[in-house]
Amino acid sequence: MSVSTPVTRSLEAARPSVSTILASRVSDYCQLVKPRISVMVLLTVSVGYFLANDGSASAPLWAAWLGIALTAAASSALNQWLEQDRDARMRRTMERPLPSGRMSPGEVLTFGILSAISGLLVLTLLVNTLTAVLTAATCLSYVFIYTPLKSRTVLCTTIGAVPGALPPVLGWTAAGGELNAGAGALFAILFLWQFPHFLAIAWLYRHDYADAGLKMLPSGPQSDRIVGLSAVMYAVCLLAVCLLPTAVGLAGPFYGCCAVVLTAVYLAASIRFAWHPSRPTARGLIAVSLLHLPLVLLILTWDHWRGLSGF
Repeated sequence: MSVSTPVTRSLEAARPSVSTILASRVSDYCQLVKPRISVMVLLTVSVGYFLANDGSASAPLWAAWLGIALTAAASSALNQWLEQDRDARMRRTMERPLPSGRMSPGEVLTFGILSAISGLLVLTLLVNTLTAVLTAATCLSYVFIYTPLKSRTVLCTTIGAVPGALPPVLGWTAAGGELNAGAGALFAILFLWQFPHFLAIAWLYRHDYADAGLKMLPSGPQSDRIVGLSAVMYAVCLLAVCLLPTAVGLAGPFYGCCAVVLTAVYLAASIRFAWHPSRPTARGLIAVSLLHLPLVLLILTWDHWRGLSGF
């Protein structure tokens, strides 16, 4: 016969419940796979899919979503596995599952490898080989080229922008599209859009990156000026490149006008940040960037289908 004492009752009360443990694990895996980034990836995949789909897509969109989402989760997990020591030295990342000790390196590595294999199998079997190959290249270049270069050269940003710009191309090929000018236009927009967005983020966390030995920004007395001017330069280039979908016949003048106006706002936010680098102007540039891309892509998709429908 067991006797309940105040001590045992206190220990039982302090013991976490199954639901609490489960919620904690779900939270850890969410931090590992970065769902907000995955949502943005799947949005751009969807845009590429709908722009290439003339009504006879070679694979269902859900299969592309599933395979690419699994591979994106793998990329994030493997990236954090490689960077666990650096993450432990940065305030913004030290509470992630690996540096905090809530997950073991073996668990994260296993999850990353299994997610990558599962995602690529889905794409190979249910979508097509080209999409699977491009997705594998995206994952491998992000994890094994971009990630190691972050501690070696500021050119890592340019290199990392390549896999960052491929998701709409993956959607394009998933629908059966060829690697043509349309796919190139989508790639170019995503490639250039990333720079002002990332430069503002990197500037905000520049001290964290420096503490971890990451060379994400130029160093020296003129570094703020170089970062600001770089953001403006890329936004100016984007102002021209955002018209490529109209030039290659993916959309009409309505998209072109909207894209120019939205990108001009993005450019203005970049100029404001370059003129006066500060936390408010950097955060303002990030906020504008996160509105700019979805709006441009949604208007592009709507205008494309409006043209196909004859309205």
